[in-house]
Amino acid sequence: MDGMTMPGMSLDALDAVVWDGLATSHPLVAVQEVEQALRRLALAGAGATEEDCDPLYALGTRDGGETPSAAAVVLPFLVALAADPAVGPLRTTLVEVLAGVQAPALAGEDWSGAWALLGDPDPAVRRTALPLARGVAHLVERWREEQDRSVRPAVLLALGDAAADPGTEPDAADLARAVLVQAQAGDDPVLYVAAVYAAAGPDPRQAVRQLDRLVEVFSDPAARPRFEDVWFAPGCDDACSREDLLWWIDRRLECDPQAQLSFATRLIEAASRTGDRLLGREAMDLAWRHLVERRSAAEVLLPLAGGLLADPDGAVRLRAVNVLAALGPASAPYADRLAGMLGDDGADEYLDGTVGELARWALARIGDPRALPGLVGRLRAQAGEGRGYCTADPRRPSLEDVLIPLRAHADVLVPEIREAIRQDGARGGAICGLLTVLAAWGEAAAPALPEVVPLLADTWSSIDALGVLRTMGPAAADAVPALRSCEVLDSPASHWFVAWTAALLRGDRAAALQLVGDAVLAAQEPDLGPFGALAELGRDAEPFAGRVRRIMDSGARWTRLTAASTLWSITGRAHPSVEVLAESVLPVAAGDHDGFRYFGDALRVLIRIGAISPAIRTALLTTREWDRRLSQSEGYERILQDEEIRRLIEQALSCPDLPDAGPVQG
Repeated sequence: MDGMTMPGMSLDALDAVVWDGLATSHPLVAVQEVEQALRRLALAGAGATEEDCDPLYALGTRDGGETPSAAAVVLPFLVALAADPAVGPLRTTLVEVLAGVQAPALAGEDWSGAWALLGDPDPAVRRTALPLARGVAHLVERWREEQDRSVRPAVLLALGDAAADPGTEPDAADLARAVLVQAQAGDDPVLYVAAVYAAAGPDPRQAVRQLDRLVEVFSDPAARPRFEDVWFAPGCDDACSREDLLWWIDRRLECDPQAQLSFATRLIEAASRTGDRLLGREAMDLAWRHLVERRSAAEVLLPLAGGLLADPDGAVRLRAVNVLAALGPASAPYADRLAGMLGDDGADEYLDGTVGELARWALARIGDPRALPGLVGRLRAQAGEGRGYCTADPRRPSLEDVLIPLRAHADVLVPEIREAIRQDGARGGAICGLLTVLAAWGEAAAPALPEVVPLLADTWSSIDALGVLRTMGPAAADAVPALRSCEVLDSPASHWFVAWTAALLRGDRAAALQLVGDAVLAAQEPDLGPFGALAELGRDAEPFAGRVRRIMDSGARWTRLTAASTLWSITGRAHPSVEVLAESVLPVAAGDHDGFRYFGDALRVLIRIGAISPAIRTALLTTREWDRRLSQSEGYERILQDEEIRRLIEQALSCPDLPDAGPVQG
């Protein structure tokens, strides 16, 4: 059967098909488009394109849907085209379509021509046709007959898929596993890796047990060329390299995080010994992903990254410095060496930044003053450049992430920020970031008042400038006259905000309360602006407690959280607010890994309240023990958010239990 071929598609047979009443599985693809696609393919031959095949994908059975009525009619034409050498390279695409058309409803159709494709003279067709095999026995037969180095790994992968399929009979699954065990015992490194990967599909521990030999195979420079051009992923035209396959095996090791990390670190060490740059870079990328995912990786990777600071490959040094920067204060033992790398222009063409730039960030994370000279200017220049295509990869940090933690060095950095604002003005690329930093520093940013005030006159920066003035507090009182010309006055909805800011800066709480109160009363719906502003007025805003309570009881999640914070601020009664805040804390401990933003905000409010409920305490104790990062971000931001949330957890756990009744002193 494997040697059979089919003649080209007959246009006469196509003309004889009655298409009326037939349908595809896609509502936007009419069956007439399928007919036209078949006709174009038959006439164009090797000149056909991938786009010509697009309508044919609408013959597949969609999840939970019925097999389209046109599929059985079109099947023999698809088989004929896929088997016709005159169609050229597009045959593999047609075989993919055939694989997608397979469905139980078509089991009674004639698939013999499709099965024959497993013995086609073209190796690419044979690889692509493997999903068409009639079960494990057919795949084993293919394995025994196949000699092409680019097809044999794909057969092993198909056997692994069959062994993992719950629908495979136990005896057939055992037969597939026996072939995989036999292949693991051979000398061919490519087939060995393919067999391990395939066997680990149904049983991930298989890969863990093979860890020693996997490291040996991947770290053997002589084995690397043998992977090129022979390992093809299903549906992929290009072969996988050895470096690609590191990620394949890494995924199979997910059942054992320690083994998964060991795989990466042992490859890093081997690459360092042999000078294998490509292996070292890829293994470092694996290690970075583990560091981002799990805190426990830090202890292992810190000394390893420190040892790579002298690596001759700039791309490896870049990755090593990135690890040290992400680990922050823990990297302090390497501060001197990092300071000596500030002029290192080592880089990687696929990653963002240079060794020197990341070394400066590492020193800043450590709190080393050697990072400070010229820091603002460098970050300001960076604001106009790209920061890497993938946020999960090593890359330069944002201006805010570098500067906000350096408030203790505001005396050195504020003059540089002032100069940057003077030079760039309200429309500078870094202005939003710089104002965010000043707002976070509060009173420490007061010397920058002369540079911030002119920004009120530009719509681009006026709102951010207002935020800076508010955090500066009374130190910004001289800015009150300038607020009268603030650009946001063009927006009527912002009038109360500008006037309220002016009242706060003057220290006129009565005027501030009147302004916010009027805004609350005028709001057609719960507006977090004026309702949130009530919190800053504390007990003076108690007449509005009822309105805030109604929002807290009936609003959306974020609205309820803000209202809970405001209600406590103006009443001093903890119980109703803590009950609402628990809604953003308890689900995280129960496995809601997408709620960390609300989780952190809720903890900040609980810390201000100064008491937590027993249920919240239990949830925090549970969450604190997790090895996984407490964050839904990517890349270095994931580590920073994890650090912040864990700091908040410790602060919240230091609070006493919530009293049974009565106000809690904040």
